[in-house]
Amino acid sequence: MTQRKLADRSVAGIGLGCMNLSHAYGTPPDPADAKALLNAALELGIDHFDTAALYGFGRNEELLGEVLHPFRQRFFLASKCGMTGVNGKRVIDGRPETLKQTCKDALRRLRTDVIDLYYLHRWDKKVPIEESVGALGDLVREGHIREIGLSEVSAQTLRKAHAVHPVAAVQSEYSLWTRNPEIALLDACRELGIALVAFSPLGRGFLANGIADPRDFVEKDIRRAMPRFNPPHFGRNRQLLDQFNRIAWEAGCTPAQLALAWLLAKAPFVLPIVGTTSIAHLEEDVAASKVRVAADTLERLEKLINADTVSGPRYATETLAEIDTEATPNAG
Repeated sequence: MTQRKLADRSVAGIGLGCMNLSHAYGTPPDPADAKALLNAALELGIDHFDTAALYGFGRNEELLGEVLHPFRQRFFLASKCGMTGVNGKRVIDGRPETLKQTCKDALRRLRTDVIDLYYLHRWDKKVPIEESVGALGDLVREGHIREIGLSEVSAQTLRKAHAVHPVAAVQSEYSLWTRNPEIALLDACRELGIALVAFSPLGRGFLANGIADPRDFVEKDIRRAMPRFNPPHFGRNRQLLDQFNRIAWEAGCTPAQLALAWLLAKAPFVLPIVGTTSIAHLEEDVAASKVRVAADTLERLEKLINADTVSGPRYATETLAEIDTEATPNAG
């Protein structure tokens, strides 16, 4: 894969978001299958792995630590703090003492002495962003983490944080059907020299043409609570796919590869991380790095799927209240 800059390192243009292996989409895969996928990712040239204390309430970090620690020098490791599981419930807590303890626990679970990039998973709005970032700065100075990141924040919050300590990366949902970063965050990252790590680059499976009927989502699949996958929005969104699939066919690639190629073409500092439990899908995603899309095709995609044509917000109202990203016109 072609390389892109992340913090002070050069990494493959497509990384692996590991949440799916432990969290969020129903029953996680068998541990043996999860381990096989991580090993396959290494073999495919992926050298950027992204996890979080929240995923599986620590189990995802433990999985990566178990499988990948013998190869620690071969990859860039990112994890997150500020949103964890407490007594079986998701809790946002950005207090400095909590972030430092979460990091200590993460280092143990990941079986490493240092985390390359440590994100504040959510800004705890009860705690000034300067205090949370200050705690992460302490972790840098103490040698526990190398770089600081933020997740799901606005350009304004990014600038406040960056004034306290340099921010190396911002992680935000970004894809053809989630365009929030284009309001202000993308420009801020360009100006400040910060990488934008794009999660859910395939629209949580939608852009991979992998969702026939959301009513088939298993229990505890987080998409069940997302308006875009529920009536009346999903029916409207589904109408976009026929033309999208046709454009992919004309471009000589799969829909998933087209969605990733579009994202890679947006800016050289954008790094998508894909999430999957399937080695075959991972191979397909990695191959997207070789897809070159003509300018007129990119323009057709922009007109077809954007903030005005996608129906419904990306999160339910209570979740939108927790995050800090700029909102698109449809409140998503």
